[in-house]
Amino acid sequence: MTQTFIEDLHGGYFQGFRLMGDMLVDERSTFQHIQIFDTEDNGRVMALDGIVQITTRDEDSYSEMLTHLPMLEHGNVKQVAIVGGGDLAVAEEALKHKSVETVDLAEIDGRVVDLCREHFTDLNASAFDDSRLNVNICDAAEFLKEPEQLGKYDLIVSDRPDPVGPAEVLFSDQFYRTISDALTPEGIAVFQTGAPFLQAEELSDTCRQLRNTFNHSGVYLTVTPTYTGGFMALTWASKGFALGREDNLKLVQQRYADTAISTTYYNPAIHRAAYALPNWIEALSK
Repeated sequence: MTQTFIEDLHGGYFQGFRLMGDMLVDERSTFQHIQIFDTEDNGRVMALDGIVQITTRDEDSYSEMLTHLPMLEHGNVKQVAIVGGGDLAVAEEALKHKSVETVDLAEIDGRVVDLCREHFTDLNASAFDDSRLNVNICDAAEFLKEPEQLGKYDLIVSDRPDPVGPAEVLFSDQFYRTISDALTPEGIAVFQTGAPFLQAEELSDTCRQLRNTFNHSGVYLTVTPTYTGGFMALTWASKGFALGREDNLKLVQQRYADTAISTTYYNPAIHRAAYALPNWIEALSK
């Protein structure tokens, strides 16, 4: 009998995956319920506490946009921190840039890292093999408060799950202040901020918090089909660098060519278009 995985993140709206074979992983760590399974249409999937975190079919539309867009506008990202990201998809993208000297990944659940290393090798093997990567099994909010992290990072990627359970702290005012303190003066932070069609309050609250903490902030969009709800909102913030300015965007095409990175979703045209917000999302971000 064919198994089906049902995600019920949004109450009245469900999505289902038809499995190929049995669950590869179905266990509870200290922090959460971890499931990894193969599907007929979306490749290999990991869900945490019943919520889809990554599929091998569409992860590129998420991880590439969290990394290459801010990195190619900034132009000189050397020090990167990743909050969460235990599957290493975001780390793998950041490490494609030769300018990067260090990627510090802070993931609270070491079991996620171990299982993803075993079951997502096609996605993350190059990252695990890269000497520039430091994997820290710890509370990211506390990690970024350590004295050696203050003012260190050119880019901080908050690859956070939805604001439930242990992830709630990653949506707090204090967390954004911690992020600000860990950035260089021109450093950029980017955040997963949900699907506005179904999580409007998450976007509105985050935009308000970022405006209260940073000099510059805003929203750009991607579309990751298995993050249900259409557009996925990615928010950004900085003390001294404004993303999306025309003078930045004029440099992206040449920088993309110069880096010679391989991407599946991202390109400079998508980069520019990501800042075009439907009116209703623009209104939520005000």
